[in-house]
Amino acid sequence: MKLTKLSALVASTALCAPMVMAQDMADEMTIVSWGGAYSKSQKNAYHDPYSANTGVKIINDESSAEAVAKLRAMNEAGNVTWDVVDVVAADAMRLCDEGLAMEIDPDTQLAAAPDGTPASEDFGDLLVSECFIPQIVYSTTFGYRTDLVGDTPPTSICAIFDTEAYPGKRSLEKRPINNMEWALLCDGVAKEDVYDVLETDEGQEQALAKLDTIKDDVIWWSAGADTPQLLADGEVVMGSTYNGRLFSVIVEQNQPVAMLWDAQVYDLDGWIIPAGLSPERQARALDYIMFATDTQRLADQAKWISYGPARASSAPLVGKHADLGIDMAPHMPTDPNNAKNTFLYNYEFWADYRDDIDGKFQAWLAK
Repeated sequence: MKLTKLSALVASTALCAPMVMAQDMADEMTIVSWGGAYSKSQKNAYHDPYSANTGVKIINDESSAEAVAKLRAMNEAGNVTWDVVDVVAADAMRLCDEGLAMEIDPDTQLAAAPDGTPASEDFGDLLVSECFIPQIVYSTTFGYRTDLVGDTPPTSICAIFDTEAYPGKRSLEKRPINNMEWALLCDGVAKEDVYDVLETDEGQEQALAKLDTIKDDVIWWSAGADTPQLLADGEVVMGSTYNGRLFSVIVEQNQPVAMLWDAQVYDLDGWIIPAGLSPERQARALDYIMFATDTQRLADQAKWISYGPARASSAPLVGKHADLGIDMAPHMPTDPNNAKNTFLYNYEFWADYRDDIDGKFQAWLAK
């Protein structure tokens, strides 16, 4: 394969990589993400500038919650229709292990930092899989209606299980991740022991038994936009979702909602490129990834949503909200005032146990 350049950007950062001429790349691509405020932030920071630079048409798909199942089905059918997919780190690890995502060499296929620091060092420990290109650090946490919690707003995650002090419906994601960990924490398991307990059948039953205590009070959500809407409508007194979604409903929509940061669960979100793309589509996907994950672009996303950029070199560039003009740093999950009691998500655990615990969780839900 001859060595040519994708674009001036690629030429400046990956001179040694085998490339395809820009005119030989696909002129349309489907990018899969989560929808809502998050997809809007990507559109503003990545998609629109990339399309303006290249003329490429970007089709947005909001199927990330079903990414693993859909990519498995596409691969089985021999018809992969997605080009770049936004997934959480644990799903990226599963897709990589199953050969459904291509491996990435960060130091030839991702941009270096402005000072020349290689991408592998700039992303550092957040490169948790050979197929995963980190984008943001976010957390799953809780919001609550300030007008529905009485005179003592909740300060502990275990308020979720206290229906006497905080009567009313709660919203929880319709999957075991995070719910099982919170259940064990609020059933007396020490933070450092949660995953040791959860890997046992007894620990899984313990978590489900704790969730049973509020099952009748739960509205289950599948899309990140669900809890903010339920809170805005007053249908739930508190509910879990991504911190950026809560930022939107609190700061941008000015709803009577506040954050409960206690035991927020840190996670990573980023890109994978599906395996099996044609050379033209793969080259386009790589060109987009090179552009969208450089230092400035990752910092730009934080102008529209309160997620921390995954590159070390991006953090100092995080400034004010593009529309509201407020300082975004205090709204990040990593801000010291918000990170007094965090829970660290275990990627390897969920990559190993997800399918098995999913089955048990769905069976429990159906009871």
